[in-house]
Amino acid sequence: MIKKLAKCVREYKLPVFFTLFFIFAEAAIESIIPYITAELVNNMQIGEATLGYIIKIGCILVALAVSSLSCGGIAGYTCAKASAGFSKNLRHDMFYNIQNFSFKNIDKFSSSSLVTRMTTDVNNVQMSFMMIIRIALRAPLMLIFSVIMAFKMGGLLAIGFVIMIPVLGGGLIFIAKFAMPAFRRVFKKYDRLNESVEENVRGMRVVKGFSREDYEKKKFKDASEDICADFTKAEKIVSLNGPLMQLCIYFNMIFVLTFGSWLIIGGRSDLAIGHLSSMLTYGFQVLMQLMMISMIYVMLTMSAESAKRIAEVLDEKPTILNPENPVFEVKDGSVNFKNVNFKYSKHGKEFSLRDVNLEIKSGMTVGIIGGTGSSKSTLVQLIPRLYDSTEGEIIVGGVNVKDYDLNTLRDAVGMVLQKNLLFAGTIKENLRWGNENATDEEIIEACKLAQADEFVNSFPDGYDTFIEQGGTNVSGGQKQRLCIARALLKKPKILILDDSTSAVDTKTDALIRKGFENYIPDTTKIIIAQRISSVENADLILVMDSGKIVDMGNHSELLKTSDIYKEVYEQQVKGGNDNG
Repeated sequence: MIKKLAKCVREYKLPVFFTLFFIFAEAAIESIIPYITAELVNNMQIGEATLGYIIKIGCILVALAVSSLSCGGIAGYTCAKASAGFSKNLRHDMFYNIQNFSFKNIDKFSSSSLVTRMTTDVNNVQMSFMMIIRIALRAPLMLIFSVIMAFKMGGLLAIGFVIMIPVLGGGLIFIAKFAMPAFRRVFKKYDRLNESVEENVRGMRVVKGFSREDYEKKKFKDASEDICADFTKAEKIVSLNGPLMQLCIYFNMIFVLTFGSWLIIGGRSDLAIGHLSSMLTYGFQVLMQLMMISMIYVMLTMSAESAKRIAEVLDEKPTILNPENPVFEVKDGSVNFKNVNFKYSKHGKEFSLRDVNLEIKSGMTVGIIGGTGSSKSTLVQLIPRLYDSTEGEIIVGGVNVKDYDLNTLRDAVGMVLQKNLLFAGTIKENLRWGNENATDEEIIEACKLAQADEFVNSFPDGYDTFIEQGGTNVSGGQKQRLCIARALLKKPKILILDDSTSAVDTKTDALIRKGFENYIPDTTKIIIAQRISSVENADLILVMDSGKIVDMGNHSELLKTSDIYKEVYEQQVKGGNDNG
């Protein structure tokens, strides 16, 4: 895990080196200052310190203090640069790896968890990294230098340090042992809290429509209080660090003053007053560094789980990869399913799709109907390799989809979902996701075919109208038509409409399908729909039930041979409700 994260330092290795160098210099200088001060006090005590000597030593001490300050300032700057760059690279590597994830990878983590990992977890690791390269080096160096100088000047008087260090170390191990499980629980609960917030914001219209604000507030409050309880428990344990440090500090002061005074007054040692005062300074330095080490230890305890969660994202291998020698051309829009079975998890007992055998010729219009949970969407998601089939083959343009370059295959397949997303930006910018080089004329033509041009021109800014995040400032039908126009700009070999005209009226639906016939006659069109009217003119209609294609044929054939199709047709037509 550490090696994986350390690779993200990359171009910031030089700032890290400068930080370590100047921290070393700062620690060495600060350790020398008490020693020089002790010599000055001792010489003044025995009357050997002349005015010139005092001024000379004073100038040296000022120069050392300024040098220490300068080294600390430079180290602070380079440390900030290195830690900020490190976190930038972490987010970069995580985001780029996430872009390669298949739907199966995304399902494993959940979107809310990935957001937490790229924000809260990265911030925790950044803080730890900053403390490691600055304080984690400075504190041990100062500790070592101070203990060496203390033994050099105070002899047995420095034995107090030997007593305190293991006491404090044992206390820190105890704190970490009991605090870590609480911190581990907290981050998992953060994921659930973020998921709740994301769900609430996206579904705000539904929340308000059903007057469920109080329920959502209670759900959020319960999640927040749950996190608060775990954090409080962890912080209570961590807070023991303070009293433990105070105990060590005062023990050292009492030990040095009592034992040192006894040695000086009784003439039992060469220890002088200057040495005693410097021993107090070194003692304070040792304890301060121990306190810094304890702070680092606590921070590392908190961020260890964050580092683990980040490493999981970086280590995750996409389940769908490019082949070694990919095919970079999709010849046509023909699609063949050969003995295809599919399940979302390899540990799952039941297949979502079973025994699928299907041949679609290029340019055909294929309709798919079936009840909720019949795996209609699952079937079409295998075509652009959003998921890979568990068994069997899917052939597109005469080539197995697993042999294509992923970008080539997905560029040849345009998908429009029922809940397709629009991104923050203008209408033009959203439409150019289909073709970044599309001209204004091509954009307008695609919108006319998708029956979107009229409502776009009704906006004051027309095609330069800004779309809010998620397309919240346009209706469901308008959003669907813009998404259809976006897909048309790709001029794909295969166009998949996954119930993507459910929010438009039947007249608009018919006009959109008529536009397809004229604009993309050679494109294979696969239409998933709940309305019979959306698919009745298709060349081939599939009837799905429980993950299987139970019937197939054209409209007239299915009315004679398929009980399911006939029942749906009669319900919609005879019931006078074409919207089904």
